[in-house]
Amino acid sequence: MSANPFRELPSISSLLDHAALAAARLAHSHESLVAAARTVLEAARRKLALKEPVAIEQLPGEILASLERSATPRLRPVINATGIVLHTNLGRSPLHESAATAAYDAARGYLNLELDLDSGQRNSRQESVCDDIRAITGAEAATAVNNCAAATVLVLRTIAAGKEVIVSRGQLIEIGGGFRIPEIMAASGALLKEVGTTNITRLADYEGAIGPNTAAIVRVHTSNYRVRGFTETVGLADLVALGKKHRVPVIDDAGSGQAIDLSPFGLPGEPLVSAGIASGADLVLFSGDKLLGGPQAGIIAGNAALIERIEKDPLMRAFRLDKMTLAALEATLSIYRDPNRAIRELPTLRMLSTPLEELHRRAEAFAGRLRSISGLASVAIEEGVAFVGGGSLPDIGLPASLVALRAREMSEGELAARLRMANPAVVGRVQDGKMLLDLRTVFERQEDDLRAAITRAVATPT
Repeated sequence: MSANPFRELPSISSLLDHAALAAARLAHSHESLVAAARTVLEAARRKLALKEPVAIEQLPGEILASLERSATPRLRPVINATGIVLHTNLGRSPLHESAATAAYDAARGYLNLELDLDSGQRNSRQESVCDDIRAITGAEAATAVNNCAAATVLVLRTIAAGKEVIVSRGQLIEIGGGFRIPEIMAASGALLKEVGTTNITRLADYEGAIGPNTAAIVRVHTSNYRVRGFTETVGLADLVALGKKHRVPVIDDAGSGQAIDLSPFGLPGEPLVSAGIASGADLVLFSGDKLLGGPQAGIIAGNAALIERIEKDPLMRAFRLDKMTLAALEATLSIYRDPNRAIRELPTLRMLSTPLEELHRRAEAFAGRLRSISGLASVAIEEGVAFVGGGSLPDIGLPASLVALRAREMSEGELAARLRMANPAVVGRVQDGKMLLDLRTVFERQEDDLRAAITRAVATPT
């Protein structure tokens, strides 16, 4: 190499004329090829500046790899082997096949989104989901927006902009992404009035805070944490009675969207969306993509007059659901007409209700299929714990039967990294020197792909 190694680097044009890039020149635009070549050459210059060696003959291959990376979608399918059912980083609730098909059909063509086919007149896009929401909650009326935070902002803006909203200090939670209830309320224009303490809030605290500028009392379900020990909270029925006494609306932010009681499956503690309405709350808010098992949405159910006001707010247009989400939500809600079918078929509910014996059987069978992979040093079954996720039931673990892997030629961290880069990507848990796979959140149809990904990942490192 010459005294000036930078002079050894080929030009972009000579690189692109290389025979190894002949097929790429046909498959990619000239602009894409130039951009990839420039990226590769800049990386080579950085190496040389650090006095690191650069293999000139490998640059065409690096251009091909760069082109492949740029053509790969950033959002890709993932096999969730963590056992966390509502994994926020992985998109929370997977959809029922009918809901996914409904979203696909809505996306690839036209549909009567805001058209009454009987009359030929324009109607509200909300009508496709309102009847089923009313049936699930027992509410007079309902509407839906793009998430539960949006529902909170819209409801408080409509009811309490410039006025006070009373909330217990113990319910001023922070939700995902660092967003906090006080900040969401401030975005609505409502004035937060805190009462009580972190662990104790009494009915007298609420009543003492009510004044001429009070617009609402809000109960926020503390879905992502629990306070134990010396605590006291006020039940929703008591808040409703207080609200009626002072003619102040009561809003129940139920959060997780549980429409069927999951306590028979060892999952107590989440409020039923129908319970808030039954207790007399004026409005109940909940998510669509948590325990409901549908697409991301914020559902508002309750008093018809209040729902009508909410739907007339200009922000409703900014927060409204698109046609694909509405189609998926309608298909999901329709399954709840038969609660037993919902438990059997909605992926989220089926995963949460699967008996440990079935999970153990699957784990044993899958482990048996993995033991023939030469790159694995050991495959074993371990008992463990999984969690619901998505801010739901944070203190309740799900019994798990885990497949524990050790590779021969790499650490558990390297194995996990290779699986994340697989196609499809695989995300599991790394713990105590092992890669742990929980089949609770792996669809049976994905098991062949999971085994193939593991086989490739533990192949002799190159």
